Amino acid sequence: MCGRFVVANVASELVGVLRVDVESDDLPAPSYNVAPTSQVGIVLDSAKTDPPTRRLEPARWGLVPSWAKDVKVGARAFNARSEELEDKPMFRQALIKRRAIVPATGYYEWQTTDEGKTPYFIHPADGSPLLFAGLYEWWKDPAKAEDDPTKWVLSFTIITRDAVAPLGSIHDRMPLFLDADFADAWLDTEVDNVGDLLDAAVDAAPQVVTGLTDHVVSSAVGNVRNDSPELIQPV
Repeated sequence: MCGRFVVANVASELVGVLRVDVESDDLPAPSYNVAPTSQVGIVLDSAKTDPPTRRLEPARWGLVPSWAKDVKVGARAFNARSEELEDKPMFRQALIKRRAIVPATGYYEWQTTDEGKTPYFIHPADGSPLLFAGLYEWWKDPAKAEDDPTKWVLSFTIITRDAVAPLGSIHDRMPLFLDADFADAWLDTEVDNVGDLLDAAVDAAPQVVTGLTDHVVSSAVGNVRNDSPELIQPV
C-alpha cells in the first residue's frame, strides 16, 4: 500500500509530461511527507468542455464519495485495491468516469522484519515524475451555504496492486504506476470498457518498476509533523 509520498516541485514538469491545459492557482506547497487527508495536486480531464480540459487541481487524499455523510470517510479510503474496484460501491462509479493521475517525486514504504520496520524511499532513478493511477470524487458539504465556494471537496484515492520484484521484497503491495504514454487512455472520460483499461494498466505497471530505485531513509518520516528534504536522504 501507499501511505506516504513526496511531492517536491513537480507541478511545472507535469505541464510538459501530461500536457496540462489549466494549472490551478491554489496548488499546495511541496511536501516531503504527504499523509492521508493532506492536499496535493492531481491531474484529471474535465468532461464539461469539448474537448475535455486537462486540469491540475488541489485535492484531499482520501476518497469521499458523493453519498458520504461526513468528509471523515475519506481517511479510510486513501488506497483502493485494483482487484476490488469494480465490486465496491465506494469506487465503482469513480472508476467508470472519474479517473485521475497523482503525480509524485516518490513514495515511502516500510519493510517489516523481525527487527522491526524500516522505511524506504522509492522513486524514479532518472528523477522524472512518478505517476500513480487514482480515482477522484466531488463531495458537497451539507453544513455549508450554497454560495460558499468551499462547499465542494475534491478528493482522491491511489490505486494499488500486488507488488513485483524488486519492490515485493519491501512490501507486498505497490501503487498502480502509469507510464506517461498511458496517461491519455487512463484519463479518457469516454472509455467504453473500464475493466479492460484497468487490466491494461495493471499489466503495464511492472515496466515502470524497472526504472525505479530505492534506499533506506530515517525513521523520522514516520512522524507526519516532519517535512523537509532530509527525509528522502539515504541513511
